[in-house]
Amino acid sequence: MSHPCQHARTTPTKPAVILAATGETIDYRTLDARSNQGAHLLRAIGLERGDTVAFLFDNHIRFFELAWAAQRAGLYYVCISSRLTASEIDYIVRDSEAKAVIISQGVGDVAHALPALFADLALFMIGAATPGYRDWIAEAGQQPDTPIADESAGVDMLYSSGTTGRPKGVRVPLPADTAVDGPNGLAALAQGLFGFGPDSVYLCPAPLYHAAPLRWSMSVHRLGGTVILMEHFDPEEALALIEKYRVNTSQWVPTHFIRMLKLSEAVRARYDVSSLRSAIHAAAPCPIPIKEAMIDWWGPVIDEYYAGSEGNGLTAIRSPEWLTHKGSVGRSTIGIAHICDDQGNDLPARSEGLVYFEGGNEFAYHNDPARTAETRNRHGWTTLGDIGWLDEEGYLYLTDRKSFMIISGGVNIYPQEIENHLVTHPKVADVAVIGAPCPDMGERVVAVVQPTDMNDAGEALASELIAFCRESLSGVKTPRQIDFLDELPRHPTGKLYKRLLRDRYWGKGDGRIV
Repeated sequence: MSHPCQHARTTPTKPAVILAATGETIDYRTLDARSNQGAHLLRAIGLERGDTVAFLFDNHIRFFELAWAAQRAGLYYVCISSRLTASEIDYIVRDSEAKAVIISQGVGDVAHALPALFADLALFMIGAATPGYRDWIAEAGQQPDTPIADESAGVDMLYSSGTTGRPKGVRVPLPADTAVDGPNGLAALAQGLFGFGPDSVYLCPAPLYHAAPLRWSMSVHRLGGTVILMEHFDPEEALALIEKYRVNTSQWVPTHFIRMLKLSEAVRARYDVSSLRSAIHAAAPCPIPIKEAMIDWWGPVIDEYYAGSEGNGLTAIRSPEWLTHKGSVGRSTIGIAHICDDQGNDLPARSEGLVYFEGGNEFAYHNDPARTAETRNRHGWTTLGDIGWLDEEGYLYLTDRKSFMIISGGVNIYPQEIENHLVTHPKVADVAVIGAPCPDMGERVVAVVQPTDMNDAGEALASELIAFCRESLSGVKTPRQIDFLDELPRHPTGKLYKRLLRDRYWGKGDGRIV
């Protein structure tokens, strides 16, 4: 079975989603009825197959009924970060050509600015009545709870995090099979590779406006499992939820692992995590010592994949394989991975170059044919801009993003290796390594560190960390400068807004996330 409408018939009272903080539950019968009502309302306000609707939500329990309403109405649904400013939201809404915007009350003060910006659009809120907004719950509640007459499959249209520039809208063709319960590649992958199924109890600790939490959660719904939704990530609360709900599947980013590992041994030992069968992580490569420590703690259930919102390819690896290929993000399961030089030529095994996928899913950046063209090489293979290498067995290892590379004295330095080492230091909570201007070498290596205790920040800790790097890294990779921040500008999905840090050293930008 591959759609909530089917589970509404066979297991109507089974929880589809449980809000972790309160225990509020929506069962499959309710999810199906509300998504039908939402689809009717979307039609009533004039949205037809191929149109776009935008959602601006925190991790609200009623988010899923909107996503499934759009999916069964044949729409593109854009999920916007609740951390953006009004002008940034306006950019995405206008760029996506959304005809309606639906927000949750939990997005905060930015809600007050949107009615003036979107006076020409249908603007709804879920939550308390607010001037300038229509009441989604009230209006949808007056609609039929049976399917619309012209159901057809829609799909998400997600925007990149904007870690290196303006966000890009990733637009894929609507499914050729218009049946809302037609085959779904990610659900099939979740089932076949990671063991998801109707008995899945899936913990979602990350924001639903990001590709992985949204798509994995909806895959769980396709398969008839239950999503445990955290409003915000807290390391100890996540462990408590695993024990409370006997969570067996979950999705993480390396930052989550690091924060859980920084808990004291006593706190970590307090919770039973033995129910876990698959703890998937992605978004950024995980430092080898961090992943080793997680496998030691949770067992060989730490699974990994590499992909992007673009969906152009995917590699995956489970713990037993990883233990014999440490550092790898796996072998291709969607598309064929290649490592190419700047001319698009295949490179030999263990040679670093741009990672391309051949034969993966088609995508385009909305309203940006030039950026779309930049992702293709002369073979038509596509890249996300990551640097890596393949071993002789076809396992992919990521080095870094090309745009983050530091060139110092003519030597190419990839910050990720330095970051992966520094974050294992007990006094480091988070770290970013960037290139800053240097009159002699072009760029110098700078580590911006978030200490575990900000009271430790200073020359003594800087010297300790430089010495720590010298123990394992070559001289050219050892930071020439250590600076401290109480918090790094990290996206809730774990991605780092490295551009913002770099711009501070190069005298560019205004420090905002755009």
